[in-house]
Formats: sequence, structure tokens, C-alpha cells
Amino acid sequence: MAKSRRFFQQALQSGLSRYWARNARKASEADIATLRAQRRRARTLRQYLDTVIAVSESRLALPIIGSNAFPKPHGTDWSWRPALWREPIPAKGRAAVENKEMLGEEVTLFHDCRISELTLRQLRNHREKDLAPFGLRMDVFRFDGSFLSLVIDMPQEAVSGLKREHVVRMDTIVEMEKPLEIFARLNIRHGPNTEQIVRELPLQAEDIRVEFDLAYSNLNEKRVEKMWIDLIFEGPEMNQVVLRDVTFSRRPRAEF
Repeated sequence: MAKSRRFFQQALQSGLSRYWARNARKASEADIATLRAQRRRARTLRQYLDTVIAVSESRLALPIIGSNAFPKPHGTDWSWRPALWREPIPAKGRAAVENKEMLGEEVTLFHDCRISELTLRQLRNHREKDLAPFGLRMDVFRFDGSFLSLVIDMPQEAVSGLKREHVVRMDTIVEMEKPLEIFARLNIRHGPNTEQIVRELPLQAEDIRVEFDLAYSNLNEKRVEKMWIDLIFEGPEMNQVVLRDVTFSRRPRAEF
């Protein structure tokens, strides 16, 4: 049935193309009544064609869903864009987000507000410069807590073969309604201990990037179990923060 339908559609499309090609060739010789009728039909058809072309070009210009493409430093041996920025999630948003509530399977919001006036929402990126298919918008209204952080759990591949000679890099694109401070804290669990390295995001820079050099850590390479990152927001009240993209990579540090 599907094959016969496709065959019929192809035959119809081919016939319509020949019909309008013939009309175009003979337009200069057609009588006025015929020409007027053809013009009316052509204008109606052009409206539909223009709509298909406009919508197609708009959608095809968007970042491809599932894309893991982004610039990586030379020597990268692992890279990753979390699923929330890569593909659609079943629940697009959360309102009055409670402590430890998740959006997707890798992103968790932590706070100590008595009354939550926080929202999280996945949104589709439309800008020409965006490489990530999706972004994350966080709206903060009244904030009566003392901390607010977004935790991103990294996959097991991130810690496979992880050594103190590695440099872990995070790149992000951030939009804010008004200035605030954002800190990134890398956490690596090794045995009973957790190594933590904190960096402030350079929000005034064109490329918002932080690097965590594990050479300055006390990492026990033989007992590495898990790695995650906290994005800590200072003074978030009455603000909207959009994370257009968040990506991670790691590479061996250069030897000197």
C-alpha cells in the first residue's frame, strides 16, 4: 500500500511539473482568458510553495537534534554534550521546582528555599550561531534560600582512564537578564574522598570557558568512581538565565 501511494504521488508530481513547464513555455502565445485562469491557479499554488520553502529553510537551518558537534581542543580523548542540550526530553519544563528535582536524567536543581519560585524549561535554539539543538532556561523570582546550584552528572566514560595528567574543560553560552556570578565546581569521587576544584565563569568573555587541571589535585587515579559538576548561582533573585549550550571535554596536559 505504501509503495503504491508513493508511486501515485511521484506520478502526480511529475505530471504537475510537466503541466506547468508546458504552460510556462506557451505563456507568451496563450489567449488572455486562458492566461488569466493560469495566473490565478499559479498564484494559489505559489502561496503553498512559498510556505513550504519558508518553513523548510527555517527548520533545516536549526541545529540538528542529537548533535554532539562542537569545537574541541587538540588531543581531546573524551567529549560530551549532555542530553538536555542535545535532544528533546519528555517533560519540557518544571514550575515551583523543589530541591533535588531533575529535568531529564542528568540535570538536578539544588536549593534550600522554603517557598520555591523557580522554573526550569528546555527550549529550542534558533540562533544561527548556536551549535546545540536545545538550551535550558531558568527563571528565578523571589528567592529566600542561601544557595542555588544546577548539578550535571557526567557519564561513566568521563572517568574511564581519568588521570592526574588530564585537563577537564567546560564551555558554555550564557544569557542573563542582569549580571550575576556563576561558579563551576568539578567534583570527582575517588574511594571515600571527593576532589573538588572551583572556577568562576568569565561571563564578560566572548568564549565562556573554564579548565580544571587535575595535576594540582590529590586524585587517586586507581579509585576514581564518578564525576559531576555544580553550576553555582550567586544572587539569582529576579533573574532569568539561559544556558544555550554546555559541553565538556578532556585532554592530557601538555608536557613541558
